[in-house]
Amino acid sequence: MRKDARETALKVLYSKTINPDEAERLERGLCRKLSEEDRAFAEQLLRAVEEHGEDIVRVIESNIRNFKADRLFPVDRAVLTIAVAEILYFDDIPPVVSVSEAVDLAQKYSTETSADFVNGVLSGVIANV
Repeated sequence: MRKDARETALKVLYSKTINPDEAERLERGLCRKLSEEDRAFAEQLLRAVEEHGEDIVRVIESNIRNFKADRLFPVDRAVLTIAVAEILYFDDIPPVVSVSEAVDLAQKYSTETSADFVNGVLSGVIANV
């Protein structure tokens, strides 16, 4: 399921924020637990984030007010990064699916208000794409 791949990508992105030296080892370990299809999707997501990181940050920042992306709660930033990458670079995924999955991740891994925040930011992204 792509849900597992997204969750893995979230954990890897978060770990790069917290402990960049261990992120690669964590990525290998987490990806081993995925099916071949999910592993490929997680790797595609992470590659898209790596290749288009600056563009993704610009899109996020243009949809939040009076804030820079690097000041966001790290989990929220990682969730938004994954969702924006999907919206911009994965034509086979409907944007509403990306938003729904991002909201689910925010509910599971972030604060009480994060899901609403993520939903609001991503709604703006979709409206401007």
